[in-house]
Amino acid sequence: MTTPTGWLAAGLSIVLTAALAATPAVAQTIKKGGTLTYMIPADAPPSLDGHKENTFATLHATAPFYSTLISINPDNPSSSTDFVCDLCTEMPKPTDDGKTYTFKIRKGVKFHDGTPLTAADVAKSWQYIAFPPKGVSSAREAYMSMVDKIENPDPETVVFKLKFATSAFLPALADPFAYIYKKDILEKDPAWYEKNVMGSGPFKFVEYETGQSIKGVRNPDYYHEGKPYLDGFTAIFAAKQSVRVDAVRADRAATEFRGVPPSARDELVKELGDKITVQTSDWNCVNLLTPNQKKKPFDDVRVRRALALAIDPWKGAPALSKIATVHTVGGLVFPGSPLAATKEELQKIVGFGTDIEKARAEARKLLKEAGAEGLKFELMNRNVDQPYKFVATWAIDEWSKIGVKVTQRVLPTGPFYEALRNGTFEVAVEFNCQNMVNPLLDVAKVLPRSVYPENYGGYEDPKLIELYNSMLKETDPAKQRAKMREFETYALDTQVVTIMTPWWSRIIAHRSYMKGWKISPSHYLNLNLANIWLDK
Repeated sequence: MTTPTGWLAAGLSIVLTAALAATPAVAQTIKKGGTLTYMIPADAPPSLDGHKENTFATLHATAPFYSTLISINPDNPSSSTDFVCDLCTEMPKPTDDGKTYTFKIRKGVKFHDGTPLTAADVAKSWQYIAFPPKGVSSAREAYMSMVDKIENPDPETVVFKLKFATSAFLPALADPFAYIYKKDILEKDPAWYEKNVMGSGPFKFVEYETGQSIKGVRNPDYYHEGKPYLDGFTAIFAAKQSVRVDAVRADRAATEFRGVPPSARDELVKELGDKITVQTSDWNCVNLLTPNQKKKPFDDVRVRRALALAIDPWKGAPALSKIATVHTVGGLVFPGSPLAATKEELQKIVGFGTDIEKARAEARKLLKEAGAEGLKFELMNRNVDQPYKFVATWAIDEWSKIGVKVTQRVLPTGPFYEALRNGTFEVAVEFNCQNMVNPLLDVAKVLPRSVYPENYGGYEDPKLIELYNSMLKETDPAKQRAKMREFETYALDTQVVTIMTPWWSRIIAHRSYMKGWKISPSHYLNLNLANIWLDK
């Protein structure tokens, strides 16, 4: 595919930018010890359970406590194919024409309570992720739709048997939320992990003060020799950007791992000079404006189409990029991916045309036909400043240009998720944020909730599921891309199940003494802190 110029970001590339002029790389001796303090840009996670939740607030707070079966390479986190073992001994070669993966599990691994971790714990954790029992919520169940069964033939072996071969499997297996839990606890009380921590990762749990902070201390029994380098960590919750920036400026914290807007970056670089380092990346994350189709008049596709037509992303993206962590116009697929729509392909989809006045005239006509002239509704948003509040303000202004009046309701993270899950909203500013770029799984967000638990649009659509499954099983790249266009067009144009906003841009500003960490296109990756050390 030929990527058009002037509208896409730099694809999947990562740009590492020092605050001052670059100097030749010099090998440094890793220093052990010290406590890393970092900020989490949220008031509090809805729960501590990585299997249930899909928010960075949970992951940034708990990832250091847990192990996973495999992960993206922490030394190459920008890759979408460089996987390494965490609990396994080596990456397996698939057998049975790509439908069977056999993993050998490390010996001698201990949970933090001193009990041994075996393949039974790995298998049971993944069984709860892929096939959650009744009453158990798994945010990643849809990602594992290719899995037929997960077997545990002996204490050192876990076998995944697939229904069909697919390149989407290993990225799904490397999901950073896929914590390995204790089999005994899961079987006794699957909800235990919502409020408690028991893992086998690089850090042991110390304490959690809801909405305040969470602390961990070095695990002396960690199975990756010599790691972690830190003695411990303290993560502080702070929803307000000004609080987080002040903390880094005053060296009360080294960084935050989500991302700051250009203004905060410039402010810190100006004031701190070579004491601050900046890493930047395109971001596999985008806000969605999702109508609740169980609420009238959003069950009418004409109304949803009108809301999409009113928004001009081509003008909005460059304006927003100056003040918020957004950058690139795109459809369902991460811009720059081989499966992403070109500009010409996007312009055929509702909401991406270049004649905004014509689009808004059509929008007003559709509202009149639907009996929704003078439409008023409440936009539910999350209490996260970047870029949620900026995107919402922009969207509300765009909708006002077709006579739609919108008020905004901003909720803390916990109540926000509760309202999404209960469907107590009209239109929501939500998100599709994934880890390594894997379009086949990333676009599953728009599948009906019956197959994707983190969809909150309130619709069922068998054709959408059929189109997705056909694409997932396709192995020919050209045919797969054609199927993606069909899936994307049906979701965004035919049914308008959600409305895209510009894709995000990730900027991490951290104290220069924080070493060993590399940015990725996702704020979900490379967060167990095992590789970080402090040069002070």
